[in-house]
Amino acid sequence: MSDERHREILSLARHAGRVTVEDLAARLAVTPQTIRRDLNDMARRSLLSRVHGGAIVTSGVDNIDYAARRDVAATAKAAIGAAAARLIPDGASLFINIGTTTEAVAANLPGHRDLMVISNNLNVVDMLDGRDSIDVVVVGGKVRRGDRAVVGPLAMSFIDAFKVDVALIGASAIDPDGSLLDFAADEVQVTQTIVRNARQVILVADSGKIGRPAPLRIGRLDMIDWLVTDRLTDDRLRRACADHDVRVVEAFA
Repeated sequence: MSDERHREILSLARHAGRVTVEDLAARLAVTPQTIRRDLNDMARRSLLSRVHGGAIVTSGVDNIDYAARRDVAATAKAAIGAAAARLIPDGASLFINIGTTTEAVAANLPGHRDLMVISNNLNVVDMLDGRDSIDVVVVGGKVRRGDRAVVGPLAMSFIDAFKVDVALIGASAIDPDGSLLDFAADEVQVTQTIVRNARQVILVADSGKIGRPAPLRIGRLDMIDWLVTDRLTDDRLRRACADHDVRVVEAFA
């Protein structure tokens, strides 16, 4: 019986990217204690990675589908987006990188005035295009299938022509030692270029990213000024943020 339950849990996690104890208990008609034991057992077998309140897919090589990522921690991302948008002053120039959490920030920008937004995220471009108070600049280069990110040498060269007030970036994973991690080399290179050309950097990431494995390093905490998340429960990462003068905003605090 537990093997069948484990297979169902794994299927749900692969589809959505993340599962919660409460949802699994309701779906599978078992107690939360049973689900916690299941998740702990599956984590020991490296099938899933445990996070606060549930688990995420374990793959340290491949990220989950971009459309599915929009549904992962959607409530947290909406709160993060609103909190990060409040850090952006009117009249600012900013980069917005690819990512479902950066898109949540963009969704909260139409109330701002006199912004210049430069983005390699065509989803953000579609979201902000036509807003009277926002000038949108589209990064040129190769459009990556699946997430509509503009990446590659042309994109990096384009970004190098700017020096903006704020960069809004995401990361697929954050190691408690302060390493910012991702899955795609072309995305990492563009993110590094964006950071080099910004006066301040805001990293937006939900708490499910903390402790998640990913193979490529974007950089470390010393490259960012703000971490906006839903909640920060990892004491080691909190200390690392303090050591690097990274200001932390917890949307659910």
